[in-house]
Amino acid sequence: MTSFVVIGHCAHTDGSFSLNDLPGSGGRMDLLCRSVQASLFLSHGIREDASCLLVMAGGPGPDKTVWFDGNHVRSLSPDERSSASFIKKALDIPAGNLYREVSPGVMVRKGGIEQILAEHRCGILDEKGNDIRNTSAGEFPDVFILSDHLNFTPDEEKQLQDLPRYSLGPQVLHADHAIVLLWNEIDRRRA
Repeated sequence: MTSFVVIGHCAHTDGSFSLNDLPGSGGRMDLLCRSVQASLFLSHGIREDASCLLVMAGGPGPDKTVWFDGNHVRSLSPDERSSASFIKKALDIPAGNLYREVSPGVMVRKGGIEQILAEHRCGILDEKGNDIRNTSAGEFPDVFILSDHLNFTPDEEKQLQDLPRYSLGPQVLHADHAIVLLWNEIDRRRA
């Protein structure tokens, strides 16, 4: 299983955003929805060996993580509005410290990056990291962590400082583009 974690620094932790205004009222929810699509979708199907975890860190209230599991998700369409409706539903239900299923393959819990780091072997996609093409597939972490349109905060950088960093090239990329490029590298190695 390959997983992608995207930290949404402005993403609301409640479902009060409008599906008609994902960039504004959702706190750049559009970026997170595109990351779900890039993580899970193929041309005519869903990657069953993939998941996408979205860390909503824009308040109000504590951070929440919404987890899309490609092996179990049902009725998810490859468009932003579909992903956003699942996220909205997830953020509207009471969440505790354990994942709570919202619908098949979509879960939510309180907490953010700290819990993910404690549970998984993680690495970071960073343009200053080691070139992914010079890294063997066996060295890849189980989870790749990315940020939204903002850089990691100083607190996040402190938590992530000891993790391996992997580069897809010298340019800063959108999270969803980086996910697609990484999948291309993984798919080529598996072929």
